[in-house]
This record gives sequence, structure tokens and C-alpha cells, in this order.
Amino acid sequence: MASSECCSNPPTLNPSSGTGHVESLGGLDSYVTGSPDSNLAVLLISDVYGFEAPNLRKLADKVAAAGFFVVVPDFLNKDPYAPEDANRPISVWIKDHGPDKGFEDAKPVLEALKSKGVSAIGAAGFCWGAKVVVELSKHALIQAAVLCHPSLVTVDDIKEVKVPISILGAEIDRMSPPEVVKQFEEVLTAKPEVKSHVKIFPKVSHGWTVRYSVEDEAACKSAEEAHQDLLKWFLNHVK
Repeated sequence: MASSECCSNPPTLNPSSGTGHVESLGGLDSYVTGSPDSNLAVLLISDVYGFEAPNLRKLADKVAAAGFFVVVPDFLNKDPYAPEDANRPISVWIKDHGPDKGFEDAKPVLEALKSKGVSAIGAAGFCWGAKVVVELSKHALIQAAVLCHPSLVTVDDIKEVKVPISILGAEIDRMSPPEVVKQFEEVLTAKPEVKSHVKIFPKVSHGWTVRYSVEDEAACKSAEEAHQDLLKWFLNHVK
């Protein structure tokens, strides 16, 4: 189940953040950035705070600068989790936003990208979004996957992954604690046909890759290291 940790350090959402723009893709409003002529795409799937989070869009722009066409769809349909809404705690909100729905909503987005001439797609998911990405990986609908501080992902999920996968975990994380991430690693090590990379970042908490404070130098440095790992994975496996 999602915990309060999923909701810590909420971002200040900004619909005009980032250097890209919002357009409809596969039936969803999506933040897009990078060259629309690139035949390599990366899908970023947000945490419970959705696609208007400035740090997430900043990361999208960074991935786009490496040559990818990057898409951040609004899988939450204009209804991101609002921590100040006491009538709708995360346990209630999640009932309207199951990752299984995110998985189904991702399919038309992938089809729309292919219709634009995209030949290879990578996907990265953050917290909630990691569960969506792992489902895409199980059905080989993408060419490579990155999970950042995953929520709701189980060992059984990892057993079914069919594409190269990188898992970036936090030392301080109740959703996917290091011992669980180590179990993920053991499963993947036993599957040599699936390329994998597993890393646990010291001294960081769940959400550190997208919910860091830009004023905190150490937090920015840890996030940047994770971003470079994510980018390297896609450069190596989305071709």
C-alpha cells in the first residue's frame, strides 16, 4: 500500500515549468521536450504529484538534450494527489489512480509515438510511476526501463521483466527498502538474459530523484548522480 513516505516533500506544481510544451498525445495531455524528429523516445512516468512538477520537467529537458524526444504524460488526468485535502488521503486517492489504469493509458501513448516514426522507447518511473513502467517491461512494450525509488513493485513483478532494467533505490525508504531492492537484484542476477543494473544511493530518502530542494547542494548532487545513471542506461539500451 502507498504510505505517507510517497507524499513527503511535495513539489510546488507549475504548469508552465520546463523548456518544452504541453500537447495531446495518445489522448493525454503530455509535456513534450526535445527534437520531434528523433526516432528515439523516452517516457517519464511521474509520482503521485503528476506531470507539472518542475524537477521532473527539468529532468525531461536534460534527457531531451541527449538526443531523445521526451514525453511526460498526465496519467493522473488533472487530479494529482493533494496532501492538504484531508478528505482524500493517499489510501483513498490511489483507488482512483491505480497503476493498472496507468499501464492501460500508456499503450495509446506508445502507439502515438510509433506513428510519429519512433523506433525505440525507454521508460522511467518514479514512485507510483515505477509500477506502471514495470508492467510495460513485463509485456516488452518498451525497449528499456528505469525504476526510481519504486512503490508497489513486488519481487514477483521483477521476475516477469523482459527488457533491460535499472533500479535506483534509496537507503532510507520504507516503500522499497534496501533489503527489498537487494531481492530485486537477486532475481535479476538469476536472469542473465535480461540486462540489469541495481544501485542503492546512500543517505537519501524515497523520492530523492525528483522531490529534492534546489537549495540543498547535497540533495541536488545525489539527484544529479541518479539522473546521469538513468541517462546512461537509456543511451546504452534505447537504440
